[in-house]
Amino acid sequence: MNFLKLIIEASIVVQFVLLVLLFFSVFSWAIILFKRKSLKTADLQSKKFLDAFRRSRNLSDVTEAARKYKASPLASLFLAGFKELAHYTRGNPSHQLEPAHLERINRALIKASNEEVSRLEKMMNFLATTGSVTPFIGLFGTVWGIMDAFHEIGLLKSASLTTVAPGIAEALIATALGLFAAIPAVIAYNYFLHRIKEITVKMEDFSIEFLNITERLYGI
Repeated sequence: MNFLKLIIEASIVVQFVLLVLLFFSVFSWAIILFKRKSLKTADLQSKKFLDAFRRSRNLSDVTEAARKYKASPLASLFLAGFKELAHYTRGNPSHQLEPAHLERINRALIKASNEEVSRLEKMMNFLATTGSVTPFIGLFGTVWGIMDAFHEIGLLKSASLTTVAPGIAEALIATALGLFAAIPAVIAYNYFLHRIKEITVKMEDFSIEFLNITERLYGI
């Protein structure tokens, strides 16, 4: 049986279901490719920035590296923390900071970290929705197609395989396409979620390292 022919001859409802599933599948694959590239870039630039950060002798030298590796979440954290630090040390000849200043810098780092996590998780909801919803949309198309097949049996008053097979086949295409959309979305969602958690841990470690260096340099 020709799948294209089955889709063309399917009922309007089944065709609409297949169109919806095709949209979910195409859009989720676009997100998968985009997220894979963006997370890979973020991880690679974070490693380069962290290396530059640890090789630098003072925080001012790191600013150039932070601006160079814009895709790195660690660079964004550094810029947020350094901006807050510069605000307190500007006009302070002794460059002496108080514990309250360190707490404000920590809050700035936490805020920047939350913003970066939100950026990394952007469009992840669509993958989760695709993985949970598309099998049921496909099942709905299958049920509707089987109802049409039984209706055709009633009209022709024949339950032979020749009569039943095309209707059942076009109905099962909806289930197959639903699974085709759902399975990659679920796998990608879990994989990306794991990668984002790893990056989040790195951001937490970097925040602690930045605060320790600030405390050591400015005598808190």
